[in-house]
Amino acid sequence: MRKIRFFLIVVILAVFSVLVSGCATPRQVKKLEDEITALKGKLQASETHKQEEINRLKESRDSEIARLKERYDSQLNRLELEKRRELDRIKAAKDELTKALQEELSEYKAKLQITERGLVLTFLAEVFFDSGKEVIKKEAFPALDKVAKVLNEKVPDSPVAIEGHTDNEPIKYSGWKSNWELSCHRALAVLHYFTDNGNIKPERLSANGYGEYRPVAANDIEESRQQNRRVEIVIMPTQVAKKKAEY
Repeated sequence: MRKIRFFLIVVILAVFSVLVSGCATPRQVKKLEDEITALKGKLQASETHKQEEINRLKESRDSEIARLKERYDSQLNRLELEKRRELDRIKAAKDELTKALQEELSEYKAKLQITERGLVLTFLAEVFFDSGKEVIKKEAFPALDKVAKVLNEKVPDSPVAIEGHTDNEPIKYSGWKSNWELSCHRALAVLHYFTDNGNIKPERLSANGYGEYRPVAANDIEESRQQNRRVEIVIMPTQVAKKKAEY
């Protein structure tokens, strides 16, 4: 297009030069005028082609934007539906655990909460372990069996994190180097019970020990320290529910 404009300017200047000089024949003038007309036609055609190309690109862009938006909305709706289903499964698990653990819950030895992390089942450490020990007491087996049953039947695909916590009292009589070690081994003990006796798939499970560093109460009196000595079993949303929409 720039070349056409350039040649058009050159031809116009040539016509002007010829007319000014006064030595042009009518035939020469006619020829130059025809060239100007032809160049104008090419310029107009080029402008039209350019505009058509711009319109085509705009249409293509708008079509692609609409396609991506439709895809995003579809994925968002799918994820929202899956999240609602996941929440329903979590609530069903909570209801089932509430029934199964009536005694522990009524005696304040266990607590159930739905949080941002998922469904959190908290047991006081004394329910499972003797002081400073990581071996699960036999009398705790029925409670763990009930939990495993719910995990397998109500939320069979949900990841489960087992977390050990302690108070801030220093280790005195046990062989542990720190409360961190004790909390880790207690979490692992529950994990192994679930895999060995509860038939829970190992790939669903993880164990973490936080020692004294995530208290839920002040460590100033024994009652508060008791609340901090705990094991939390966290039923987390499935990976499908947590997956972000793809753009």
